[in-house]
Amino acid sequence: MSDQSARGARPRRDPGRRRALLEAADRVIQREGPEASMAAIAAEAGISKPILYRHFGDKSGLYQALAERHTRKLIEGIQAEFSRNGAVLARTRSTIDRYLSTISANLDLYRFLMHRASAEDAATHSAMSTMIRGVSRELAEVMIAEGQMADRTRAYVWGHAVVGMVQTAGDWWLDHAGEVPREAVVDGLADLILGGLPAAAADARVLQPVHEERTPR
Repeated sequence: MSDQSARGARPRRDPGRRRALLEAADRVIQREGPEASMAAIAAEAGISKPILYRHFGDKSGLYQALAERHTRKLIEGIQAEFSRNGAVLARTRSTIDRYLSTISANLDLYRFLMHRASAEDAATHSAMSTMIRGVSRELAEVMIAEGQMADRTRAYVWGHAVVGMVQTAGDWWLDHAGEVPREAVVDGLADLILGGLPAAAADARVLQPVHEERTPR
């Protein structure tokens, strides 16, 4: 390799150092809330703000690294509940409970990623939206695999609707967690999902022949 090529190569980042910087960001956000500044994160890590950005490319890179770090854990927890053996009721309740308990235990990080970072940075918003759509698709495939819904389009509509409903209800609950027990939210969502979807599926099966007759050729 020539000297010029060596000089032009991008220096490798130490994974341990990168992890330490993300942990510093976690501490500041947990301590100062979702409005924590990049300057405060750099100071926590003992470096300047330009050096902090250098490790991640820019502020957007830092946001996305934090999003990947925390949403991966959340998704893995949700996937584990989805794939458990057992009754649908128990699995639905445990999946909702896992989601609510995770976001409430990491409240400021959740609000930083879902609200501040996503609002400030289009790439982070896109990454978070992709994550949510991935969970929705997985739920749709579970519905199809377990015979709850034969119509793939309808299953995907419902999968996205259910995930959006749980996310929105979770945001509401975080603002009322001192007044509303988590179990009440889990019960309400589980009742709506398990009571509403089977009834709607039954109606869809009854109406399907009529729909097919009216569909233009």
